[in-house]
Amino acid sequence: MKLYLRLLRYIKPYISRLMLAIICITAAAAANLYVPWIIRDVIDKVLAAKDMAMLNTIAMGIIVVFLFRGMFFYGQTYLMAFVGQRVIIDIREAVYRQLQRLSLAYFDKRKTGTIMSYVTNDVAALQHALIDSAIEMVTEGMILVGSIGAMFVIHWKLTLLTFITLPLVAQAINVFGKRLRSVSHIVQERTADITSVLQETISAVRVIKSFVREDYEIARFNRENMSNFKAQMKNAQLMATLTPVIEFLAAIGVTAIIWYGGREVISGNLTSGSLIAFLIYAVNISNPMKRLSRVYGNIQRALAAAQRVFDVMDLEPDVKEIAGARDLPPVKGDVEFDQVYFEYKPNELALAGVSLQARSGQMIAVVGPSGAGKTTIANLIPRFYDVKSGIIKIDGIDVSTVTLNSLREQIGIVPQETMLFNGTVYDNILYGRLTATEQEIIAAAQASNAHEFISQMPQGYDTPIGERGATLSGGQRQRIAIARAILKDPRILILDEATSALDPESEKLVQEALDKLMVGRTSFVIAHRLSTVQRADVILVMEKGKIVERGTHDELLALGGLYHKLYKVQFRQQKGNLVNAK
Repeated sequence: MKLYLRLLRYIKPYISRLMLAIICITAAAAANLYVPWIIRDVIDKVLAAKDMAMLNTIAMGIIVVFLFRGMFFYGQTYLMAFVGQRVIIDIREAVYRQLQRLSLAYFDKRKTGTIMSYVTNDVAALQHALIDSAIEMVTEGMILVGSIGAMFVIHWKLTLLTFITLPLVAQAINVFGKRLRSVSHIVQERTADITSVLQETISAVRVIKSFVREDYEIARFNRENMSNFKAQMKNAQLMATLTPVIEFLAAIGVTAIIWYGGREVISGNLTSGSLIAFLIYAVNISNPMKRLSRVYGNIQRALAAAQRVFDVMDLEPDVKEIAGARDLPPVKGDVEFDQVYFEYKPNELALAGVSLQARSGQMIAVVGPSGAGKTTIANLIPRFYDVKSGIIKIDGIDVSTVTLNSLREQIGIVPQETMLFNGTVYDNILYGRLTATEQEIIAAAQASNAHEFISQMPQGYDTPIGERGATLSGGQRQRIAIARAILKDPRILILDEATSALDPESEKLVQEALDKLMVGRTSFVIAHRLSTVQRADVILVMEKGKIVERGTHDELLALGGLYHKLYKVQFRQQKGNLVNAK
């Protein structure tokens, strides 16, 4: 009930339309309730007395009643659909807004398909509960109450006899409802698993085909699909059992009515028309109870989805602004780490006591073997994660005391895996600064060595580039990402393996663009290829979460430590590649 009440709170902005819809539902239900009364009058007043005038009056009454019923039915359907769809849009927006607020740690721990399922499958389940089920619940509830009232008017003793089975029906609905909710939660999870596998395999289609793993992925998808089937069938089994149980209990009540009501007609205490009308009202009780049991099952399934949705909406971001956080003023670009400790998982340090200083305009290179903590440093500067202990300062200001937006607006990031959006070249560069002019976008593209190839595309800057920039080469995607960063004009720049995945020709063009981008900015260059960082003002050599060496390229070579070892290994590899090429 708490979950459903929470859902209903989203209806508050549309309460006027909802009230009008309820009026229409009530009027339509009243029209249905009038029909048995008409049948009673036809039997007792028209057929028995052969009253033609009464027959004409009743016939006209039926036409008028159903004309108005049609109008009210349209009103209830349209208005409830409007309210339901608006509520679903609001909930979907709220979930998406919450996902945008959550920290990177949340996404690190969950599959993309599972997260997508919250916004698609789970919200879709709520849609059915809030529109179709809500209409049916109100309509059948009105018919149920109205039918009981009419039955008391016709014969109160017969009505009390009818209620013998009601406690049994209520208990059956309660027992089955609890089981339905539990099974429905499993159904939603299995559906999310299918979405997750689907998202994974579509994203990695090139890998799948290169390893010839189509059959393997089909088998994996079929396993998830079959798990979903089994959960759905368990749900169908419960629903298929609930309805006959309700019908059987209702049949017991109808049998009692026929037997006792027949005796009353024979003894002259009840007219034939009244008994027929009473039976119709009794069926009107039976049908709403049967339909309400189905609606109850639908609502239980929706509440299982609602629980998953609200679990997401109730989460707090791992990285939060402190009370009274102030905006970070325009910075020069001095960055300082003071004894920073950090861990992604408990008791597994990714950084252990890291201290460093970068002065405005300096190029700081961070190198080391895989897993040394290089990318972690890049993630902590814009505060994608919070440190376990220690302080990170920009221009002497602790980054944990400023607003996240003001911090990240002054930091530009060019990652190894370039993320472009499914739009035009123009839109992707504009993403760096949404208020930029066309001239500024072209200037940014020129600075990133991207203008020439963009101009040769079929529609120039208005050319669609496909999902993730699928129609572009790796070097082209990277240069557009650099243009985006140039347009943002950040004071602090983070380049995370920005050229490691490129061929030599593309790397040269991208490196030229990066050189232009780094001028006058504090730059952190996370690099695997040591040839790209030889001009750095300071090179930090990391191993197992610690800075083990620091200095210029020449100083580190002279030191003869880890940097010297890494450099010699890469030099031999490059020399071998050149020999093989010859």
